[in-house]
Amino acid sequence: MAVDGAAAAEMVRLSGQQGVPVIVIDGQVVVGFNRPRLDELLERARRPRLGAAVADASEMAAKGRCTAREGAYVGRVTPGGVAERSGLQAGDVITELANQPVSNALHLQSLLARLRPGQRVPLRYVRGDQAHLTTLAL
Repeated sequence: MAVDGAAAAEMVRLSGQQGVPVIVIDGQVVVGFNRPRLDELLERARRPRLGAAVADASEMAAKGRCTAREGAYVGRVTPGGVAERSGLQAGDVITELANQPVSNALHLQSLLARLRPGQRVPLRYVRGDQAHLTTLAL
């Protein structure tokens, strides 16, 4: 299988390496046959993504951006991503995912990592002072 010249030039530009295998997975460059790094990136690429930047609700409450003390505060929402398709908006606070309470942003990421693409799971969130329930289609 031949690699076209533009693709090869891009690999050299990204990695600074020439004459060794170079693989790019989700924008991450792997040079050579670094099997542990390849496995890590491939596993990460298989995990479902929310499609939103999140922060700890407690930190956002301290800044006056929300009133929730627990949960994951939704910042920027990726257009066309899972979060947007599920109706989430910037400023929402995710309080439960797949029937598990969400304590903070890291906990939300941990719960997402347990799920698989294609799953449909319930998600509870607060917008303003109203609680909402939606379904995430991962």
